[in-house]
Amino acid sequence: MITLLQRVRQASVTVSGEVVGEIGPGLLMLVCAEPADTPALADKLLAKVLKLRVLADDAGKMNRSLTDTGGGLLIVSQFTLAADCSGGNRPSFTNAAPPDLGRALYEHLVAQARLQHAGPVACGVFAADMQVSLVNDGPVTIPLTFR
Repeated sequence: MITLLQRVRQASVTVSGEVVGEIGPGLLMLVCAEPADTPALADKLLAKVLKLRVLADDAGKMNRSLTDTGGGLLIVSQFTLAADCSGGNRPSFTNAAPPDLGRALYEHLVAQARLQHAGPVACGVFAADMQVSLVNDGPVTIPLTFR
């Protein structure tokens, strides 16, 4: 799974003019499933995200996790993270999981996040045309790839 984490002061996702998910301080998680990914791999990724010490402590150092702070987690599917731009000028997305697998893994990830994280968990809509708004805090942006 490919993930891009952004530490945010706030973030929201809108579909057809309606806000479908929003959080205050926490992490925006853009996620893309790949063909070989499994629910167990999604669980491993979620465990890492919840414990990753990228949030500021009282001294302003990146020393606290989402679990420590109870901050928000906004999970948005983004198949374009699997873009292959090595040939020509039009990206190929064949490295992304097929839609049925991508949806199943995304829904599994969201469900597990809601079970495991005490703070707010919000999400986008799989395969929808979404507009994502955020205020990146830091800025802190961290790519994660689990295979």
